[in-house]
Amino acid sequence: MSYEALARRWRPKKFEDMLGQEHVLRALTNALDHDRLHHAYLFTGTRGVGKTTVARIFAKCLNCEKGVSSTPCGECSACVQVDEGRFLDLIEVDAASRTGVDDTRELMDNVAYAPGSGRYKVYLIDEVHMFSKSSFNALLKTLDEPPPHVKFLLATTDPQKLPVTVLSRCLQFNLKHMPDQMLRPYLGKLLDSEKVTYDEAAVAHIAQAADGSVRDSLSLLDQAIAYGQGKVEAAQVEAMLGRFSPSRLYDVLEALAAGRGDQIFTHVDTLAEYVPDYSFVLGELLTLLHQIAMLQTIENANIGEIHDIERVKSFADSIAPADVQLWYQIGLLGRRDMPHAPNQRQALEMTLIRMLAFKPAAGQRPSAPAPAAPGPAVAQPAVAAASSPAVNTAPPAAAPASPPAQAPRAKSQVAARAAPAAPAPKKSTPAPVAEPEPAAPALPPAKLDWKPEQWPEIVAALSVSGMPLQLARNCVLVQADKDQVHLQLDPDYESLAAPRWKERLREKMSDYAQGEVQLKVEVPKALSVGTPAMVEKQAESDRLQSARTAIEEDPIVKEICEKFGGTVSTGSIKPVDDDDSK
Repeated sequence: MSYEALARRWRPKKFEDMLGQEHVLRALTNALDHDRLHHAYLFTGTRGVGKTTVARIFAKCLNCEKGVSSTPCGECSACVQVDEGRFLDLIEVDAASRTGVDDTRELMDNVAYAPGSGRYKVYLIDEVHMFSKSSFNALLKTLDEPPPHVKFLLATTDPQKLPVTVLSRCLQFNLKHMPDQMLRPYLGKLLDSEKVTYDEAAVAHIAQAADGSVRDSLSLLDQAIAYGQGKVEAAQVEAMLGRFSPSRLYDVLEALAAGRGDQIFTHVDTLAEYVPDYSFVLGELLTLLHQIAMLQTIENANIGEIHDIERVKSFADSIAPADVQLWYQIGLLGRRDMPHAPNQRQALEMTLIRMLAFKPAAGQRPSAPAPAAPGPAVAQPAVAAASSPAVNTAPPAAAPASPPAQAPRAKSQVAARAAPAAPAPKKSTPAPVAEPEPAAPALPPAKLDWKPEQWPEIVAALSVSGMPLQLARNCVLVQADKDQVHLQLDPDYESLAAPRWKERLREKMSDYAQGEVQLKVEVPKALSVGTPAMVEKQAESDRLQSARTAIEEDPIVKEICEKFGGTVSTGSIKPVDDDDSK
């Protein structure tokens, strides 16, 4: 019983099934319905927004046996073959793997031949920006004088790399990334169709993590269903993604507004349980501060989707606008400096300490919400003081760039020590520089001899969670020799190949191997063996099917159904582990 990924099962087969992209679909629909067809189209946009999907539907529209229109029948042999990926007159080319000029020339030599069974011969060239200069020159000649039976559909995530000579010969369509507000109802409708129970908060997490990519959202949804054993619940999705409920961030801000440092770091400890990306945490805090500032300064401001609008409005009423502006600037500087900190959690904590220790001068703090214009002028010197080592050796009044009225004042003993009340000496003595602690000795290069069949056991033994774990579970081991580990990632989960998650996995593999590991992750067109996630999903599917068969074939169940005219609701059947049955 093979499982088909949601991204494949739910790939649109008609323009009307597409999510968003109305500006592109309207132009293509009018061109098809009024016979105003160009010979070359270029579809651009970020990953997973539907470039190749639109191109395939367009090819189906051109070759439907019922005639050229924007509504292919979906039933004729041409439509069915395009959907199944076996239509001979739709030539799909992966430019990333065919960059040589000889490959392109061979491709273009076949352009002159008439279509085998369709109306048009359609060339769909994906990631066309990967072509070499010579390949573009070979393509350009055919784009100049194409035969009437040929259409070119080009797709790319990086149109800036295309020569202007190619761009000028194509009709260009830029597909937009999908906002969270569109992805959430779409994913909810899909889960309803799949008869999967879910939480709205869980769907919101997935939509946000997808970063505008429909395909990524479906891949993450697939992972969430497997992770939650058929349910998509907020707590499980948070653990899977290494994310957290927005209410936890509100708790941090509430403690910050109250000046309760002990509570702030208790909440940070709670956040740390999710092994989050701390740069993301700080970014979410900045977004929250931006929303509060908008409410404070603009009447009826549209600030988008909010987890708890009443709580955010309460912040807007209770926190001084100048404090919001100051915290925002401190947060910006803290996020900028995060890559230079020993670790990200430490950088987040230092940023929160600065927010806690510094505030604008008393004369610059209005008691009621005021326009944001004075905010940056008040906040800037405070941020400079908070982030500069000069705070330890000279008072704010000595800074020539800022008037004394705008210098930061302490609101804790820590701040008081940072900005002493005594006048500045004429000559400041540089503070002694502490000797840096010796760095931990680097691990020696690993000496590996892992076999591909051992990969599931290795993944289970790794001390890793969140997205790096999902990356490992959706890979297969190709080779592990000496300190080199070569993995292949399931192409349905390409979004997991983010640099920070690969680096986190590499670190955990080094700890496990007790030696420094060098990691290479590639995404092939298809995998020859199953990943640990695939094997687990197939095993779960087999157990479910076995449970359903056992119920349906049970003589007592059959007798009840026959006597009372009942039926078995297979959707309610779940396999029971041996431990659960005791």
